[in-house]
Formats: sequence, structure tokens, C-alpha cells
Amino acid sequence: MCSGRVDLSFVLRAFTNGADGVYVGGCWPGECHYVTEGNYDALFNMHLGRKLLEQVGLNPKRLRLEWTASSEGTRYAEVMNDFGKQLKEFGPLGKGEGLDESVLQLKLEAVTKLIPYLKLVERERLRVRFDKQEKYDAYFASDEFRRLFDELVVDKLAISQIMLLLNAEPLPARDIAQRLGLKPADVSRYLNRSSERGLIRFDEELKRYALG
Repeated sequence: MCSGRVDLSFVLRAFTNGADGVYVGGCWPGECHYVTEGNYDALFNMHLGRKLLEQVGLNPKRLRLEWTASSEGTRYAEVMNDFGKQLKEFGPLGKGEGLDESVLQLKLEAVTKLIPYLKLVERERLRVRFDKQEKYDAYFASDEFRRLFDELVVDKLAISQIMLLLNAEPLPARDIAQRLGLKPADVSRYLNRSSERGLIRFDEELKRYALG
């Protein structure tokens, strides 16, 4: 299968099912078997996937993309051995980042629920096409991408986490911030915005926020 067909939902499913890391192997740039340059699509998706992992408090290096030709068995073995050593150093997914299992699953579910929206904005606002890996690396490290990511993704991802958390029980703002590892000021802003849209309400009797 072309590496360009590796959907982010596949990656998230692997993490949700307990994988400590995900490896994606693709043809070397310029050597695409399908003449579609799908490996560049894979490169874009893996960069975006790492940004999403980082945003929810997970080590982005748990998602790894490497170019490996079918004839490079030795290189493949070396890469996998190196990745295995890295994952041992990172520790189990979530625990290595200091996250409880319940919070880990919530964060992964929040990202998964956002995938349809991400595909839409990725196609309309984020997608770029370059002819060199270095250009993709530079783009994802740029202020331009950071601005777009903040504008299009960060708030929606945080609100998705908050909604899932409140689905279990009403909570005060400080508990929401503490459990999700978010800044209290940001949580207040997300709660106000969600309240204006009727997604969340403040229970005066309980002094807690609940789903609308």
C-alpha cells in the first residue's frame, strides 16, 4: 500500500489500542512506485500528526516516518531497532508523558473526533505541495504554519477535550484545566466561547460546568 494512503485515523487507532509508537515506511522521494508522489502526502500527514500529538501532550517522536526501499532490508532492521530503543526510553504511551490512562484515552478520542474537520481545513487551508522534503520540514517549522494551526486547530481541539470530559460529569473550571493540562485562562476562554454557542452551561447550583 502506498504510504500516502496512511490516514491519520489509522495512526490514532493504533495509539488508542495501546501502541507506544507508530512507524510508517515509504518509498524514497522521487522513487514513488505509483508515480503519484504519495510519499509526499505521507510526509505532510506525518508532520501534521506529530503536531497533533504534541498539542495533546504526547511525544511527537512516537510517530515516525522513514524512507526505505524494498531492497534495503538492513536499513529497515536498523531503523526498527533504533525506534524500539527510543520507545523504551519514552516509556509506555501516556505514562511516559505523565498522563493518566483515562486522560490519555480522552485526548486521543478528542483528536479522532476532529479528523473529519481536519481533512476539510487541511485541503482548503493547510495543504501545500513541495518537491523536496526539506521544504516540508521548513513549512511545518514556520511561523506561517504555527499561525494557521493555532487559528484552525488549537481551540477546536481543546474544546473537543473539554466536551468529552464534561460528558462524564460536571466540573469546575479549575478541575478541567488541571485534568487536561491546560492553562486556566485558556480554559475560561474556551468555556465562555462554548457557552455562547450553547454547547456548555454553568450550573449555578453545583457551581460547575456541564454540557448544554
